Amino acid sequence: MSANLKTVLVVDDKEWIRIAISLVLEEFGYSVRCAEDGHSALREIHLQNPDILVSDLTMPGMSGFELLINVRRLFPAIKVIAMSGSFTSREVPPGVLADAFYPKGGSVSALLQTFRALPRNNDRVLESSTTSAQVLLT
Repeated sequence: MSANLKTVLVVDDKEWIRIAISLVLEEFGYSVRCAEDGHSALREIHLQNPDILVSDLTMPGMSGFELLINVRRLFPAIKVIAMSGSFTSREVPPGVLADAFYPKGGSVSALLQTFRALPRNNDRVLESSTTSAQVLLT
């Protein structure tokens, strides 16, 4: 684990998945917070930016796809891992704005490998928006 990537926000509508991922990551030294959907994730990010966001893609309300679009636009420094049970490849699915992908149901070692594979610097050039995250919370 990189010393500058310590805080994680796990977003999934299934509580047991949030708990399972949190327990694993905490065991490996990460500080983990959780959110149950895209709207609550944006509220959490607004309170304190995590270093890494792990988000399910399929959730009610604001989907993970929508959440990732907003996070990329408003918080480009946050590293993003998308996850889903609908895709089995370890590659980021086409059209998903994420740095990495974790297929749900993968092993603990696969999850940790996904974290280790995250970009170490801000190589991506993204346009930062001046729009407040507060606007997206309504």
